[in-house]
Amino acid sequence: MKPALRLAGALLLSCFGLSAPAFATEYPLPADNSRLIGENTVTTVPDDKRPLESIAAHYKIGMLGMLEANPGVDPWLPKGTQLTVPLQMLLPDAPREGIVINLAELRLYYYPKGENRVVVYPIGIGQLGAATPSMVTSISQKIPNPTWTPTVNIRKRYAKEGITLPGVVPAGPDNPMGLFAMRLARGTGQYLIHGTNADFGIGMRVSSGCIRLRPDDIEALFNSVPKGTRVQIVNEPIKYAVEPDGKRYVEVHQPLSRNEKDDPQTMPIALTAKSKAFINSQKSDTALIKEAMARRSGMPVLVSSGEPVTQDTVLPDVLQTQQSGAGAGQATISQAMGESGEKP
Repeated sequence: MKPALRLAGALLLSCFGLSAPAFATEYPLPADNSRLIGENTVTTVPDDKRPLESIAAHYKIGMLGMLEANPGVDPWLPKGTQLTVPLQMLLPDAPREGIVINLAELRLYYYPKGENRVVVYPIGIGQLGAATPSMVTSISQKIPNPTWTPTVNIRKRYAKEGITLPGVVPAGPDNPMGLFAMRLARGTGQYLIHGTNADFGIGMRVSSGCIRLRPDDIEALFNSVPKGTRVQIVNEPIKYAVEPDGKRYVEVHQPLSRNEKDDPQTMPIALTAKSKAFINSQKSDTALIKEAMARRSGMPVLVSSGEPVTQDTVLPDVLQTQQSGAGAGQATISQAMGESGEKP
């Protein structure tokens, strides 16, 4: 995790209770051959000593998303700052069914069955050494007022920091799982989508492998998602789309660090063969793509003026087969653009 994010997390420990009323994050679903939803907005931070986390919570954006869109902003006290709020995005390259989680962008997408809409939530995910894995699974259990039983590894990790965890943390306001949890069927059920008792860490890598939501968000999701709902977790730092009018977009997020030495702003990003073809297409502006790759703003960037879509147009896998675009044939961004990879 980058030092700026660790700094923000440390600060926000002391900033409980400052979140403003939440913004809606429900979007009408675009056509099957479209992935672009939402519109970005701009806001000016009032001079009320509100931290960035409070502003992010108001718009239902994660901390990393706000920092990607506004590099250099002071997470401690961004007073008077004009901020871009990244509310526009491309849907992940996965079936529009149940819950889809994109680890790289720290967002959860919920597609209610039989409804022409998608609800988007920011999430916290597993930290270094306890990464949340990619998977296709389902909701096996819904647990109101969950207790928390820390694993042996979690207790050891806390012990290194001088914290002795009890064998079981009872349900209630002191439970870090919050008031609602949904267990995933993967493995022994060790992965859950749950809430939190802290007003920080959403949009950051802070958990022990579970997916964490803000209290209001997990309550809404818990009340909407039936047991047995399909859950797909992907890791797509780069999303791309060719829209019905032929306009091409890329959305680039910082990739997940593999170790403490990685700098997510400069480390190479792996591409699928189809992403490589999209980048190298004569219909894509490679200069704009290269700039988007370096900037990693987490927002869709227009990389062509638009042209008719034909049968030869390179589309994401999900639009061609209605199945998840799993990746055979990996290449790095720099390889796709004919350059040597930059070392982290």
